[in-house]
Formats: sequence, C-alpha cells, structure tokens
Amino acid sequence: MKILSVTEVTRYIKDKLENDLLLANVWVKGEISNLKIHTSGHMYLTLKDRDACLRVVIFRSRARSLPFRPANGMSVIVRGYISVYERDGSYQLYGESMEPDGLGALYLAFEQLKQKLAAQGLFDRGRKRPLPKIPRVVGIVTSPSGAAVQDMLNIIGRRWPMAQVILAPVLVQGEGAPASIARGIAQMNGLPGVDVLIVGRGGGSLEELWAFNTEEVALAIARSQIPVISAVGHETDFTIADMVADLRAPTPSAAAELVVPDTREMARYLQLLEQRIVKGMTNGLARARQRLQQCTERQPLRRPYLITGNRQQMLDALTGSLQRAGKLLLADKTARLAGLAGKLHVLSPLATMARGYSITTTREGKVVTDAGSIDIGQTVLVLLHQGKLACQVESKSD
Repeated sequence: MKILSVTEVTRYIKDKLENDLLLANVWVKGEISNLKIHTSGHMYLTLKDRDACLRVVIFRSRARSLPFRPANGMSVIVRGYISVYERDGSYQLYGESMEPDGLGALYLAFEQLKQKLAAQGLFDRGRKRPLPKIPRVVGIVTSPSGAAVQDMLNIIGRRWPMAQVILAPVLVQGEGAPASIARGIAQMNGLPGVDVLIVGRGGGSLEELWAFNTEEVALAIARSQIPVISAVGHETDFTIADMVADLRAPTPSAAAELVVPDTREMARYLQLLEQRIVKGMTNGLARARQRLQQCTERQPLRRPYLITGNRQQMLDALTGSLQRAGKLLLADKTARLAGLAGKLHVLSPLATMARGYSITTTREGKVVTDAGSIDIGQTVLVLLHQGKLACQVESKSD
C-alpha cells in the first residue's frame, strides 16, 4: 500500500479540480460576505447562500478592472475556476470577472429598516442628547468575554479612575443577541445613578454585527432615558444602532476615550480656571482703586472747605458710605474667591491623593483595580501625593 504525503494528496486533488471541464470555467451566484481588499490590491471574499459558502480570491489585475465596487451584502455572479490553495488545503474560486445581481438579503433588510426608522424620526438630530461632562457611573452593554470590554475598562480606569463602571453582560451575535442587548439596555435604565451607556462590540463581518442592525436594538436605544454611545466594530463599520444613538464612536476604545475626561487635562483646566479667577479679581480691584483715586482727585474733594453748611456733612456721610461699601465689596469678593478656590481644591484629584489615597499601577503603567490581575512576587508602583513607591506583592486577597 502506497503512503502519500499531505502535499501529494493535496496536489492530486488540485489536479483533479483543475482538469474538470465544468470547474475550469464556472459561474457562481451568491451574496458577498467578509470582503477584504488587501494593500496588494488582491480582493478576498466569501460567497454564500442559505446553505453553504465558498471562498473567493480575485487578483489585482482582475479586481481593478471590475465595473463596480463590491460591498458586503451585495448579491453577485462571479466567473472563474475552482482550484486548491495548497498551504491551507482548501478549495476556492479564483475569480476572473464579477457582475452585480441585485442587493443581497442582509443589505436589503438594512436599507428597508433604515428607511422605516428614519420615517419615525429616530435619526433626527433634535433628539440627540448631550453626554455628561464628568460621569460618575458608566454603564457598558457588551460581551463580557470579548477584547473590547477589557480595552474600555483599561482606558476608563487610566483616564478617570474615579468613575464607577457597571457591566451588563450580553450576547452580541447569534439568534438571541438582539433580545439580549435590548434587555441589557433596559436593565441599565432600571439602575439608579447611571449617567451614560456604551453599547457595542468589537469588529466582525456583516453577519456578526447584524444584531446591531435590528429593530429591537434600535428601539431599545431610542427608549433609553440614559444617553447612549454606540461603539460597534471598526471605524468603517456603520450600523442602525449608530444612527439611533446619541453619539457614534468609531470603535469601543474610542467610546471609552469620549465618555470620560482625562485627569491630567482636567487638572490643567482647573488650574487655568483658578488663574483666570485670580486675574479677574485682581483686575477688578485695580479698576476700583483707580476709580477711587480719580474721585479723590476731583476739586470738591481736594478742597472740601469750598463746601459749606450741610453739604460738608453730606459729603462726610457719602465718604463714609463709600468707604464702607468698598470694604464690604472687597470682603464679599474675597470670600467668593476663597470659596471658588476651595471648590477647585476639592475637585482636584491631587487633593484626593493628599488625603491618603493612592493609585497602584504595574511597571508598564496599567492601573491595577483587581487583585486577581497581580501575581505574588510581582512588583507594582504606588503613586502617592508626594512621590511613588515600588512595592513587591507578598500576599493578596479577593
């Protein structure tokens, strides 16, 4: 019995396919999915129908001569030949031409739902709500196991550690995903104190992102009493959820950047406000002194003996009132300045650290919020109000 190598078997199958007259020049109809255009110019996609799918590659010389721009969801007819890609041991269609065959089912459903919701006014700019400048509680509706949720937690923890994050774990793809996402949004609206919601997931194909193109999810976002940021897929992905939400973020990471301020930027902003307040008060006092000086240099005040009778008494009374008013005004402005300065001090994250709080990070700068993410013996950095410490973990507790 002859034993064949993997390469020999693969090449034998390849020869059989390439020598088949039907497969040497075949027309295949299907819906485009997972379309990727490589930097080399080659085009990779999947043709699918209800029961099967077929990988397709169209090389650059053929791809740049296509009379239209293919897109996910389009129904097309591709002419080419079937062969085997030996490295992966998979058969695929090598396309030589492509013709559009109308809109694909998913794309058509997307356009129909978009028109329906637009007629209901769900995309109107007038219903978009502003996001809170400094949210205390951020809700996230997404899969608990995806990379997107970890990216968002890390970014929020780094930019604004004071924010509390509540996660509603949901399905983000598959048959039960739309109901799961809608239920997560409703649950977040039932919690007290949630200031803003991020609803989304990482990138994927049109089919994998389809839950965010459903009417159920769109209506759940529209009914939300909490402002919603939609963060679905990559920057080039655009869903119905993006159109209904109060704000679209191109990626989940970008949503985390948008939802909270940066502590360093906020500290600089508060310092700038304090400088403006001090400058404004200083200039106001200088203008008051100048007006007072101008008043005292006028003829009646420089030569008060010219004022006789009760006018002298009236002048004395007015002078006293002016002095008292000036002192009261100065005292009031000074108190307001002290109050504003106190508020700025309370808001400063440095003031929080001055009361004994600290921020613990890994050597790489990642904020530590969970003892489970640190190993025994690992060195961590503890940022204090004055300086920082390098500490070795001897024990930990959940």
